[in-house]
Amino acid sequence: MNSGLLRYLPGSLMVLALLVKAPSLRWDWDRPLNRTACLLLVLGAPITFLASPPTISAVNRATGVVNFSAPLVFSLATLFSGTCVVLVLRWRGGPPVALRRATRLTAAVFGSTTVAIVVLFVIGDAPVERLRDLDTYYATTPWIREMIVCFLVAHTAGTVTLTVLCAKWWRHADRSLRTLRTGLALIVLSGLLDLAYLAAKWASVAARWAGRDWVVLSTDVAPPLASAASLTVGAGFLVPLVAGSSAWRDLRHYHGLRPLWKALRAFASRSVTTVPLAWWSPLGIRLVHRESVIDDGLLALAGWFDPAVREAAYAAARRQGLDGPAASVVADAAVLAAACRGREAADRAGTAQPPPWPAGADAGRLPERPPLRALARALRTSPIVAAAGRGEPAG
Repeated sequence: MNSGLLRYLPGSLMVLALLVKAPSLRWDWDRPLNRTACLLLVLGAPITFLASPPTISAVNRATGVVNFSAPLVFSLATLFSGTCVVLVLRWRGGPPVALRRATRLTAAVFGSTTVAIVVLFVIGDAPVERLRDLDTYYATTPWIREMIVCFLVAHTAGTVTLTVLCAKWWRHADRSLRTLRTGLALIVLSGLLDLAYLAAKWASVAARWAGRDWVVLSTDVAPPLASAASLTVGAGFLVPLVAGSSAWRDLRHYHGLRPLWKALRAFASRSVTTVPLAWWSPLGIRLVHRESVIDDGLLALAGWFDPAVREAAYAAARRQGLDGPAASVVADAAVLAAACRGREAADRAGTAQPPPWPAGADAGRLPERPPLRALARALRTSPIVAAAGRGEPAG
């Protein structure tokens, strides 16, 4: 992958996450965790864009200040490091008093460092524009040197704290919380990559202090590590944030219903006139529309649900080791698949009337309507359901 594109990818992911998270932030703004998540995304999104050499040059020209991008990127990165630590603290929770104390201390440390970075740049002198090696080029320049050290110290402290906190939390987190554990593992990986980046930066600066030229560590080794660290830390925070958002849940539910919608949409269109959707229709409207089509399709098949198919499918599912609720879902999906087959055959023959069931037979409805996504999953994956759809004996 082109290194320039790799620089921009983490920021693009954070912009996307901010767009996904924005609706819930509007309703839950009073929650400190959501405010911190929003701040994290707002700070993190522009960093990788602003740290790219073409953008550095453009910002310097636009402001008319040589190397203006240096304190801008350093300040944003420092605030981002502090916000990451605060977000992890809020994620973990704990006694409110201790949590507020830790949050205020973190904000004070990283906020003060940000102010120091700006002040040191203002009183220092950096007249030569450096797009890729500012830290090594000015490593011995009064005040600019201190600015660079402030940034590296704050960044190192933030990365070590974040990595240690997440590693400890990952070891004790409930294994059923898969998205959380995945996010924590990605953050720990990003911390290790970032520490490698910082090691290269510290080594190149220290070599400059010792009169040696290790600038290649800063210009060639560190940037790919920084890009990889940005990408993984962004993914680490976004996986739990986005996976817990209402938009993500709606999207998963929408796609999860697709097998059921495909099976029933033709029958629904014969019983009612569905309103077509425009390509720009919001996801929430699409989900409601898809559920309505499924409901109409189920109503259209009323009278075609064969209780004998359900009994046979339920018995076959139990023989395969499924528990009662799971076997009931498979049995209901088998009834639905058989009803679709029977209705299609009747339509081709021109006799769209359900068969006469024996007296007392519980036909014309599903005994208990299962969750639609579970029904759709069984319709797509169960061999018992597939056999019912072909008219073959179950199991």
